[in-house]
Order: sequence, then C-alpha cells, then structure tokens
Amino acid sequence: MLNNKKFLPYMSCITASIIFGFSFMFSKKALGTAGPFELLSFRFGAAFLTMSLLALLKIIKIDYKNKPLRSLFLLSFTHPFLYFIFETFGIKYGSTLQAGIMLALIPIFVAVLGAWLLKEIPSLKQALFIVLSVAGVMLIIAMGSTSSGSVSIAGTVFLLMAVLAASIYNILSRKLSSDFTPMEITYFMMAFGALFFNLISVADHIKNGTLSSYFILFSDTGFSISILYLGILSSSIAFLLINYSLSKIKASENAVFSNLSTIVSIAAGVLFMNEAFFWYHLAGAALILLGVWGTSYFGGKVNE
Repeated sequence: MLNNKKFLPYMSCITASIIFGFSFMFSKKALGTAGPFELLSFRFGAAFLTMSLLALLKIIKIDYKNKPLRSLFLLSFTHPFLYFIFETFGIKYGSTLQAGIMLALIPIFVAVLGAWLLKEIPSLKQALFIVLSVAGVMLIIAMGSTSSGSVSIAGTVFLLMAVLAASIYNILSRKLSSDFTPMEITYFMMAFGALFFNLISVADHIKNGTLSSYFILFSDTGFSISILYLGILSSSIAFLLINYSLSKIKASENAVFSNLSTIVSIAAGVLFMNEAFFWYHLAGAALILLGVWGTSYFGGKVNE
C-alpha cells in the first residue's frame, strides 16, 4: 500500500515517464534535420554541460574517490551508449507511436532479469499487474499492425535491442545504488554519452569534410529547442529521477512505470504530429494505467 516513503520514488518514476514520453516526439522532429549521431552528440553534450555547471556551482555533489568506476563504465556502455543508438534508429525507421509501444516491453524484461540477478521476485499480485500493463501494450501493437499497417520491421528490431539494453541498465543501476549516489551515476552516464557520441559525430564530419559546420544545426530554432528538451529534461533530470527511484524500490516495480511513457507518446503523436488515434489506444492505455496502479499498490518495502 502506498505510504510516505514510497511517494517520492513513485513520483520520480511518474515524472520521468512523462518526460520520456514527450522525448520520442522531440527526437523525431530533430531527426528531420540531423543525423542520428549528430542528435545524440548534442543531446548528451547539453546534458553533460548542464550537470558540470551545477557541479561547478556546488549545487550538486559528485565524488568518485575510492569507488568501483569500472562498474559505471559497464552501465554507461549499456545505457546510454547502446540503448540510444538502438532507440534513435528505431525512431528513425519506425514511428513515434511504435517507439512508445515497443519500449513498454521493458518491465517484462526487467522483472525476469531482476528475479534472476537481484533475487527481487515480484509478488504474485504484482506479477499479474505487470502482465496486465504489458497486455495493454500488446493490444495496441496487435490492433495497430492490422488496422494501420504502420509497424516497421527495421524499427521493431532496433527497438527490441533498445528494450534489452534498457533492461540491463535498470538492473545495473539498482545494483550500483549501494556504491554511488543517483547524482554520481547520472553524471557519469551523461559524460560517457557526451564523449563517445561526439567522437563518432566528429569522425563522421571529418570523413565528409563538414567539420567547419559542426554547430550549424543550431541555426534551426526547432532543432535547438529539441536539444534543450532532450539534453536537460530527458537526459539529466529524467535519468536522475530514474536512478533515484532505482535506489529506493525494486527494479521490476520501477520499470513498470515506463509504460506510462506509452500513453504520453501516443498523446504527443496525436496532438502535435497528427498521428492517428483509435479506440484500442484508449483501451490499451486503461490497461496500462491499471497495471501501473496495481504494481505500485502491492509493492514491497522501500530502501532507506
């Protein structure tokens, strides 16, 4: 049953899910003018600069002294590096709606991996509500693929790989929460992403002889707004909230909240990108919300 100790972790999950839900739309818009690695380089560059400024002003505290940094390299390679490569190409070849749907499979993967690696076995009631939430996603997928024919095979493959990477990240972040603060995990992830995605992007520009125009995309106001949203809100703030919640509640319980992003991404696609809306979107959303409610209501204890 929900109590005061669960309020902050759950609100962190909900807020992050809302931010992530809109990120699909901003990514799709940015990919209209930028290549995938250009988008990722500027996204994580903005996130890293934002968090570095906060650390310099001593608004946030970062301290890696005598801590197992090798584990953070593994986590960051999985997410953001692999995850965002797969997600970005998934969005590029699929649709905003499809991305939100496919990534809602993450709770099932996390529940299985969490039970195996962390020995965090969901209760029977929680497991049933996790399945109910994913059933809502499956309804949308099944009906969408038959009625609109908009499901991309290439997009599906990339997004499934993103699901696996995100699931591994959830497990690793949960495990590393005993050694690092949520701020330290998030900052390292942003630094890793900024370094490697910018190296890839710079190499690509050198190859094409366009290095002098590296920042020209920022002359486009829409692209600049997308980068600010994706870098500051969807990277720095959202991942900080997720890493915080993973330090307090089970990985499987945390991951089921990601299904809320499906609802937000559908709303964003319909309202701002003129994507179609059908009855099964509403029915699927109802099942997702019921599943999220049940998983949190019957959740276990919160870590101190």
